[in-house]
Amino acid sequence: MESVMNLSRFDVQKIRDQFPILTRSVKGHPLVYLDNAATSQKPKAVIDALTDYYTGYNANIHRGIHTLAEEATAAFERTRETVRSFIGASAVEEIIFTRGTTESINLVASSWGRTNLKAGDEIILSSLEHHSNIVPWHMIAEATGAKIKVVPINDEGEFQFDEFEKLLSAKTKIVSVVHASNALGVINPVKKIIDAAHRFGAVVLIDGAQSTVHLDIDVTELDCDFFAFSGHKVYGPTGAGVLYGRRTLLEAMPPFQGGGEMIREVTYEKTTYNDLPYKFEAGTPNIADTIALKAALDFVTETGKAAIRAHEDTLLEYATTELKKLPGLKIHGDVEKKVSVVSFTIEGIHPQDIGILLDNQGIAVRTGHHCAEPLMNRLCIPGTSRASFAMYNTLEEIDSLVRGLQKVIKMMR
Repeated sequence: MESVMNLSRFDVQKIRDQFPILTRSVKGHPLVYLDNAATSQKPKAVIDALTDYYTGYNANIHRGIHTLAEEATAAFERTRETVRSFIGASAVEEIIFTRGTTESINLVASSWGRTNLKAGDEIILSSLEHHSNIVPWHMIAEATGAKIKVVPINDEGEFQFDEFEKLLSAKTKIVSVVHASNALGVINPVKKIIDAAHRFGAVVLIDGAQSTVHLDIDVTELDCDFFAFSGHKVYGPTGAGVLYGRRTLLEAMPPFQGGGEMIREVTYEKTTYNDLPYKFEAGTPNIADTIALKAALDFVTETGKAAIRAHEDTLLEYATTELKKLPGLKIHGDVEKKVSVVSFTIEGIHPQDIGILLDNQGIAVRTGHHCAEPLMNRLCIPGTSRASFAMYNTLEEIDSLVRGLQKVIKMMR
C-alpha cells in the first residue's frame, strides 16, 4: 500500500537512536512502547537540555542580575518565543507557562469563569472530554450557578455538529472542547466549532493535549480564544505546559495565583499586578523543564511535522488493518479523521487483563477509561485497551502487538 511505502522515506531507526529508553528490555523482552497518548518518551536533546541547565547555569529567573540568572532567564524566555512560533500565536505575551493542560484549563475556568459566568449562563462541552476538561467546569458551575450542556457523539465517537448548533444560544458563554480525543483519537472539527460559537458571542477553549504533537496548530488561523497543551506529550518533560490566551481576554482576567513575580507593587494595603504573561506565573516556575520544552519543540520542528504525521498515519492504517483480523476485537473510534490512536476491546476479555498480559511480553499499552469515564458510559463499555503511536514506533512493533494479542486471546479463551 502507498502509505506503507511512505515509511521508507522516514528514517525510523535514526529517530529511535535519539531516544535512550527505547534500548531497554522489559521482563526479558525488547520494550515496545505504545502508550504515547499518556506520555511520550524523551529524545537525548531534551535530556541534555535538563542536564545543561542544572550543571551549567542553574539560577532563579527574572529578578537576578548576576550572570547565571541572566542566562537562565534568557533560556526560559527563548522557550516562550519557540512556543509562540510553534502554535502560531501573534505575541509572546499570549503564552502562559503552566504545569500542563490540566492547570491551563483550571486557570481559565477559575480566572475567566469566576469573572464572567453567572447563574443561568451556559458552558458547552462535548461527550469526548477528558476529566481535566469536565471537572474544572463542574467546580465553576457550582460556584457561579452556570449550567453545563453536552454535545452528543455518534456510536463511533464523532462530534455531532448539528446537535451542537442546537445547543448554542445567547446563554452560551464558553465552549470548551477537545481537539483530538485521548481515548479514541477522533479529531473534532474545531474550526467549525469556533466559528459557530463566536457567532453567539461565546469564547472557545481548545484542549490540545493530544493534537499538538500530531497536527499543525495555528491558533491565529483557528481564531480560538484559549488553547492548552502539555509538554510531556510533545516529547518534552513532565510538569511543563502552556496556555495560549487571546491578549484582550488575558488582560481582563484576574490572576490565578498570588505570590512573587506576578506583582508590580505590594503594600499591606494593596497589590498591583504585573504585565502579561507574568501576571499568571506566580512564584518560581518550573525553569529546567520549561527550558527543555524548547528542545522538544525544536526536535519536532527539525524532524518535520508533515513527515511525522505521514509516518504515524502509516502506522495507524497498518495497525487498524491487522488488529481487525483478530477474532472478537472491536476498534472504538474507527473513523477517518483521527490521530494515531487505536482503542479496542476484545470480546470476553477485560482490558486490564489484556494490559497485564501484554506487559509480560514487554508491550506497553494503556487500559481503562483513560480519564474519560462519561465517554465510556456513552459507549456502554467499562474501558478499552489503547495503543498510541509516535514518530519512533515501527511496523515491526505493531506486528509484536498483534502477536501479543494472539497469545492473550489463546490464553484467555
